[in-house]
Amino acid sequence: MRHTLLLEDLNCAHCAAKIETKIAQTEGFDKVSFNFATKKLQFESDKDEPLAEIQAICDSIEDGVHVKSFDAHRHAHREHAHHDHDHCHTDGCDCDHDHHEHAHEHGHDHHHDHGSGGKLKKLLLASAVALGVAALVLHLAGGEGAAVHWTVFGLSLAATLAAGYDVFIKGVKNAFRLRIEETVLITVAVIAAFFLGEYVEAAMVTILFSIGEFIEDLAVGKSRRDIEKLSKIRPDTATVRENGQERTVHAENVAIGSVIVVAPHERVPLDGVVLEGSSFIDTSALTGESVPVQAEQGSEVLSGSMNGDGLLTLRTTKDFGESTATRILRLVEDAAAQKGQREKFITRFANVYTPVVVGLAVLIAVLPPLLGFGGFQSWLYKALIVLVASCPCAIVISVPLAYYSGIGAGSRLGVLMKGGRYLEALAKADCFAFDKTGTLTTGKFAVKGVTAYGEFTREQVLNLAAACEKHSAHPIAQAIKESGSADAYALQNYREIAASGTSAEWNGKTVACGNAKLFGGKAPAESKDKNAVYLVVDGRLAGTIEIADTLRAEAKDVLSELDRLGVQKKLLLTGDTAQNAAAAAEQLPGMTVRAELLPQDKLNIITAEQESGGTVCFVGDGINDAPVLSKSDCGVAMGLGSEAAIEAADVVLSSGDLSALPKAVRLARKTLNTIRANIIFALAVKAAVILLAFFGLAQMWMSVLADTGVCVICVLYTARLLKV
Repeated sequence: MRHTLLLEDLNCAHCAAKIETKIAQTEGFDKVSFNFATKKLQFESDKDEPLAEIQAICDSIEDGVHVKSFDAHRHAHREHAHHDHDHCHTDGCDCDHDHHEHAHEHGHDHHHDHGSGGKLKKLLLASAVALGVAALVLHLAGGEGAAVHWTVFGLSLAATLAAGYDVFIKGVKNAFRLRIEETVLITVAVIAAFFLGEYVEAAMVTILFSIGEFIEDLAVGKSRRDIEKLSKIRPDTATVRENGQERTVHAENVAIGSVIVVAPHERVPLDGVVLEGSSFIDTSALTGESVPVQAEQGSEVLSGSMNGDGLLTLRTTKDFGESTATRILRLVEDAAAQKGQREKFITRFANVYTPVVVGLAVLIAVLPPLLGFGGFQSWLYKALIVLVASCPCAIVISVPLAYYSGIGAGSRLGVLMKGGRYLEALAKADCFAFDKTGTLTTGKFAVKGVTAYGEFTREQVLNLAAACEKHSAHPIAQAIKESGSADAYALQNYREIAASGTSAEWNGKTVACGNAKLFGGKAPAESKDKNAVYLVVDGRLAGTIEIADTLRAEAKDVLSELDRLGVQKKLLLTGDTAQNAAAAAEQLPGMTVRAELLPQDKLNIITAEQESGGTVCFVGDGINDAPVLSKSDCGVAMGLGSEAAIEAADVVLSSGDLSALPKAVRLARKTLNTIRANIIFALAVKAAVILLAFFGLAQMWMSVLADTGVCVICVLYTARLLKV
């Protein structure tokens, strides 16, 4: 079974990585993935009650973590929101569509503050600042005597305990567990500073650390709430109409075929078809397309869309689990399981980095004094600075947060990325391969030219062909009927000619419209275009109609954008004829065309490109594209139409608009650049402080800034991605 649990009050990303690793190594747990941004732990297990075992694992690594069932949490939250909605309704309140979001945020903030416990922590921190400042002023005043000494000591000790008592408790516990992390490092540093007589500095370091932790929690919490907002595209309730009565029920309990009512400015809870009413629908949360679309009787409306000013009555076409909004949320949330290479590297890096730095600090404290380069006390102080400055939290928190922020921001642009590894592939791709029909072209046929023979004019050829195709549903027949007038001629005895076309009778003559099979598979001598549609009257060629797939309006601009982004190679891979492929490529400069391909042929071409060292993205939309979508480094599916293509793809352009592709590439590159900048900045600052400490030029407060200060900056810098 697939389980989803919520790990509340887990704010240490390093600890989160250790919890994830330990669960994955525990027998009976498979495909374990923890998303630090959403606090969701997902895994597969046959155990009936895994929650208690997960709680025990969390307790062995990090105190205060509360493991909850995600379904129970969601149900409780939904009941709370439902209650608030009813309350507003009974009080006559004008409850807008943001109420649900506001209630959730309010609840989250209240929980984050932990009621009286949070207020006590703030009060103690404020008291610590006052005591610390008093100790600092008295220390700087430079008074002599035991009274001043012990007053400074007392004020510093009180400030230290008020600001960091919980940090020290956790640090001692972790030290006994032989887990070296930031609480252990700061505890050791503060205790040593007191032994060295640096009372004021010990207090200031603790105060700075606690303030930094507080700001860090606020920054991470805000980023988490911003990420949660991205997922608020699916209402949990729906208004069902039965027997003339309306009642609000949980959306997951609404059966397919039910009639639901969507009030103005409410989100659509389930996919459906409009029975009554008309309105403009905002689909930007699903597709990234900001222009509202008209919905009227017979229109299909997707869940997650925002209704405009009109009242709509829908008949549901999908249940809650398969509606569009649910599928999008599932795609985005499952993305956490597909970690990027940098994210995996950072987890391994943190496991090696901390012990190495602790070893370095020990060497700095012991080796120089033994070699005669100064006293032990001086080098111990320097080693403590190295210890505190070296904590890798800034990197461990900001890297996974950046991946999830980039993926979340992409969903707002109508780009659904299934994981960090695919975001990386999209950023690095130097070869883009495109299917033709439905990807670079609209998949909708149009008449491009008409040639008439004998006594017929081009208008007569087109209208007679349209009349002959009057009852055909074939896409090519539809294109002919749209260009010509099917009512211009009265025909009788319509019939289909299997795999060839249609025929009918006109003024005692037999009229046939179809492909070259009307002539035994070979084009007639008068026509050199074997792909044309032929109009034949009494066995003689009356005219030919040239049909072509229409190019997407945005296709040229998209390819130009990819050129500007430095993409080296663009391939057009199609099963269509070489003639049709060449006609499309003429309008798309810079494309290398490969036509008349089977799915296996496309697969071989992609494989060859990969073996030559390229990173290949394939963009397609059809079921026959599923194998090559899976094989490419990053498979991009167009739209939410084909289930097979979406399942096989790594990135989905939910709007079906190709112009989202270069946006996705830019976002992916911006995400990786953000990660790279955070890593370089964090390591550079830490290296600088460690180097300054070695030469005796750094103070303890600098090491705290190199730890919590750098972490806050990295988290805030990462949060920019959510504003894309």
